[in-house]
Amino acid sequence: MRCKPMLSKSKTILLLLLLGLAACNGRSSSWPRIQEAGVLRVGLDPTYPPFEVDSGGELSGLDVDLARTIGADLGLEVAFSYFGYDGLYDALATGQVDALLSALVVDPARTRDFAYSEPYFNAGQILLVPAEETAVAAMTDLANRTLAVELGAQSHVEALAWSRKLAGLTVQPYTTPEEALTAVSDGRADAALMDGVNGRLLLQTHPNLRHIGEPITVEPYAFVTRIEDGDLLDQLNASLSRLQASGELAAITARWLGE
Repeated sequence: MRCKPMLSKSKTILLLLLLGLAACNGRSSSWPRIQEAGVLRVGLDPTYPPFEVDSGGELSGLDVDLARTIGADLGLEVAFSYFGYDGLYDALATGQVDALLSALVVDPARTRDFAYSEPYFNAGQILLVPAEETAVAAMTDLANRTLAVELGAQSHVEALAWSRKLAGLTVQPYTTPEEALTAVSDGRADAALMDGVNGRLLLQTHPNLRHIGEPITVEPYAFVTRIEDGDLLDQLNASLSRLQASGELAAITARWLGE
C-alpha cells in the first residue's frame, strides 16, 4: 500500500501561511456581520464642508446625507467615527470602521490594500461661463478667448496645457477662485476654469453664471473599503446605482453644491 508522503515541519508551516494568505485575499465575512449588527460604521474627517463638518456637535454635509441614505437603502443604521484626514486609512485598515466616506479621491497607489466604490461625485475641473453664453460649450470653443484661473491651482496647470494646443487662448491667473469668477461676471474673461467643488459653490453667489458640460478632468470621490471586503463593496455599489437611477444622488449633490 502506498502511503501519502509526510510533509516536513517547514513545509507544513509554509502551507498554512499560504492558506492564510488565500483566506485574506478572499471575500471576507464583514457584510454578514454588518447585517447582523444592523450598523454600518463609517469613518470621516469632519472638517471639510460642504461634504462633512461637525458644528457644535451636529454632523452634516453631502457625505453625511449620502451615508445615511445608503444606510436606509440597505436597512442599516450608520455610526460615524471621526478621524484626522491622515488617520482615515489606518482606521479602516485596523478595523475601527467598515468604510470611509470623506471626500476621498480614488488613489490607484492604495488599491493593493483598499477598494473603491463607483464614484459618487467628480470634483474635476469645470468650465464656467456667463448664463447667456451660447458659443462656448467646451474647452475647444475657447480659441482666441480669455480664460480666468486661480494662480498656481490645478486649473492653472490645465489651462496652460490647453493654451499650447488651442490657438489664441489667453490664460489669465487671479489670486483666488472668487476673483477669477468675478472677472467672468465683469466681462474681463470669457470663462473660468476651477475645481468642481469651488466652482459649484461659487455659482450660488453668481446667478449670472453657469457651468457647462461634464468636468474636463476626472477627480472621482468614492467610498473606501478594505480590499478583502468585496461583499460590502458590492452592496455599496448596488445602493449607489439605485440612488443614481432614482435621482436621489443628484438631489443630495444639488442640496449641498447647487445644480
